[in-house]
Amino acid sequence: MNTNGSPKLQAQPAEDKDAEGNISERSSADAGSVKIKDVLAQQDLDPALSRKMHLVNNAIDELGWTPYHTKLFFLNGFGYAVDSLILLLQSVVAAPAFREFGEVGYDKGLTIAVYTGMLVGALFWGFGADIIGRRYAFNISLIICSVACIIAGGMPTWASLGVMIAFIGFGGGGNLVLDTTVFLEFLPGDKQWTVTLLAAWWGFGQAITGFVAWGFLVPEEWNCVSVDTCTKENNMGWRYVMFTSGALVFIMSVLRLTVIRLKETPKYLLGNGEDAKVVQTFTELSAKYNRPCTLTLEKLEACGVVTSAHSKNRFSFGETLVHLRGLFVTRKVALSTVMIWLSWAMVGLAYPLFYVFLPAYLSSRGAALDVSTFDSWRNYALTNVSGIFGPVLAGWMCNLPILGRRYTMLIGALMTAAFFFAYTSVRTAEQNVGFSCAIGFCLNVYYGTLYAYTAEVLPSAHRATGNGIAVACNRVMGILSAVIATVADTSTTAPIYICGALLVAMGMVAAVFPFEPYGRRSS
Repeated sequence: MNTNGSPKLQAQPAEDKDAEGNISERSSADAGSVKIKDVLAQQDLDPALSRKMHLVNNAIDELGWTPYHTKLFFLNGFGYAVDSLILLLQSVVAAPAFREFGEVGYDKGLTIAVYTGMLVGALFWGFGADIIGRRYAFNISLIICSVACIIAGGMPTWASLGVMIAFIGFGGGGNLVLDTTVFLEFLPGDKQWTVTLLAAWWGFGQAITGFVAWGFLVPEEWNCVSVDTCTKENNMGWRYVMFTSGALVFIMSVLRLTVIRLKETPKYLLGNGEDAKVVQTFTELSAKYNRPCTLTLEKLEACGVVTSAHSKNRFSFGETLVHLRGLFVTRKVALSTVMIWLSWAMVGLAYPLFYVFLPAYLSSRGAALDVSTFDSWRNYALTNVSGIFGPVLAGWMCNLPILGRRYTMLIGALMTAAFFFAYTSVRTAEQNVGFSCAIGFCLNVYYGTLYAYTAEVLPSAHRATGNGIAVACNRVMGILSAVIATVADTSTTAPIYICGALLVAMGMVAAVFPFEPYGRRSS
């Protein structure tokens, strides 16, 4: 173990497969000077891609952490912040907007809209990033999100607001898929734990939402109290929330385009067969930051031709099938893919459903939670701030040999479940905010690690597709939670305990994931 707690890179023989699929060792000289096993080294049925991936991972380790990675950490973090911001934004503005529009329509409409938009966005940008590349999707998705958010603030009807909320979700949903993918595909092996730390930006985005709402939804001159007297003129608070949030997201999108000229990730270029561009990328970075680079075009070409990453026609149904099949390339990879998608679906149902049922449940049990509007939004901001620190702890935990990624998720899920069950005994406003902060902290230990783990164990050529489907599973369950909240009995204890049980199940599933990325590099 080195001084920063990361696993020391140990020399490992590079691996290859013979015609019968048996693993054989190649000499160290064939793979470069830096060796560490790759997560999917023995799972990829394309020997050429496996060899090239090993060489590229060696080159990334040789380059090490640079100022370029620091910029990526912040600019990719913006995407995390935006995704959490817009997910909460619709819930923040829904009540005052619905009141202004005469409470006509489906009151859970914005929740359905944002989850639908994020579902479509996750699939569209996920498949798109594997087909046309990470760079275009990375730059475009955040701009769509910001423009739609600003326009949403001027919408004249409940239906038109729902449409723009869906567009916000479309941009933000794809953005989340790409943040982990782009960041991970440039990272040295001993710094992959920073993908988990990246989720701290999720809490940052939640906190921004809380503080903006606190500022604009409290003053009486901007917020009406009765549907009978509510007009646009006396109910501008929610519109100011949308304008302010959209402006912040726009600034982030501009910074992405100006602070860093994002290069296409070398692992995507490998799948495209663009070996010369891969070498050019590393040559430019090594020259700019005065780092060594021993990767050559000859070494990559000597590995053979990649045949598994794309179909003959890039824009065809066959191309989509290639990326789907790539997620089930071996039995172990297939099991991993299914378990990841299951985990995303379970957390997508448990978390929103818990908060949908909790207020009515506590009220039916005699909880005295009456607080002022000012205190409500203050508590909301405090709860969201607490979520920032969960991924910070997770980033440290997942880099401990005894825990790794899997047991970090197990601990985070069980801690959250414990607070979920304990929350049913809340009877005062002080207990309410305390338990809310604890749950926000613990859940992000699990959630932040799951985000990172998903990207780490998916095959590079199909990573965005697998990531997109995982997020889509989460959004489908989010839509389902809104429907359940409309038709189910909110005073019964059953949903609360079901949510807690789902969290326990998520932890158990995480503990038996087939791959442990600690000490290994993503493929």
